[in-house]
Amino acid sequence: MSIIERSEYKPPFFASNGHVQTIYPTLLRRVNGVNYRRERLETPDGDFLDIDFSEIKSDKIAVISHGLEGNSYRAYVMGMVRCLNRYGWDVAAWNFRGCSGEINRKPKFYHGGATYDLDVVIKYLTENYNYRQIHLVGFSMGGNINLKYLNDYKNELPDTLRGTVSFSVPCDLASSAQKISTIAGGLYMKRFVKMLKDKMKAKSKLMPDQIDTNGLDDIKTFEEFDNRYTAPLHGFRDVEDYWEKASCKNLLSNIEVPSLIVNAKNDPFLTEFCFPIEQTRQNEYVHLEIPDNGGHVGFIRFADSGVYWSEKRAVEFLKECGSRG
Repeated sequence: MSIIERSEYKPPFFASNGHVQTIYPTLLRRVNGVNYRRERLETPDGDFLDIDFSEIKSDKIAVISHGLEGNSYRAYVMGMVRCLNRYGWDVAAWNFRGCSGEINRKPKFYHGGATYDLDVVIKYLTENYNYRQIHLVGFSMGGNINLKYLNDYKNELPDTLRGTVSFSVPCDLASSAQKISTIAGGLYMKRFVKMLKDKMKAKSKLMPDQIDTNGLDDIKTFEEFDNRYTAPLHGFRDVEDYWEKASCKNLLSNIEVPSLIVNAKNDPFLTEFCFPIEQTRQNEYVHLEIPDNGGHVGFIRFADSGVYWSEKRAVEFLKECGSRG
């Protein structure tokens, strides 16, 4: 149980703005030195998941969950992979359904509470590999999935699961989605929604009898997209039902795995409802760190061979978790 409000993170002099910290790594960061080996997992419902492994023959592995419309090749994922490899971890960076470069087979794709696919990944690792420790790292939506997974599969977690770190987590999906629609002239929203709409068009070509794209081009917001596609395709009543049930915030009290959440105060995607202070105070296993700066999945730093602060922080916390058992 701890609230870490005095974080040591300090941004570069030119990047004190949350939007700069969010956009700079997306547009300009390049990460070299990561070599993946891909494995395809068949899911129980007849779909597939692609996992990209980066291995150093370690006895511990970190599973990385990316953010909305991300994948294992995003700079923030590859930077974390490279850092974890350097400090002794094998890494499995899994791609959400439809995010690995190939449209998935089923009408449903992924969403903020899709913990069942993460469970497939974890079970695959425990059944086919002999890792002594498993850790989870999540970014944005991936962080929400990781934290919700610890609740949803509380009684099925492997003994080897030692700790989790999640950055820039929209713990309250509704307020985060609504905020993104209002900031920076809607530029973030337009980018994400365009990517989601393009994916639905591609899916419709493969399964036209199951994916209706009439009126798709009129969709402008997450609320409209989630109400039209995400909610019904994944068994939710409507968008409000989806946002409420998929958010991790009110489930944190049930977590019994050491977990660190790092949400920056100047994250342009998060509202005050995404900082679960009271929930954290009620659970000795959950720690919330609130740096003044960092943006959304930013935490830029120019030092230590290109290692960002978030990557260093993840290593520190996971090392601590690993030393406990």
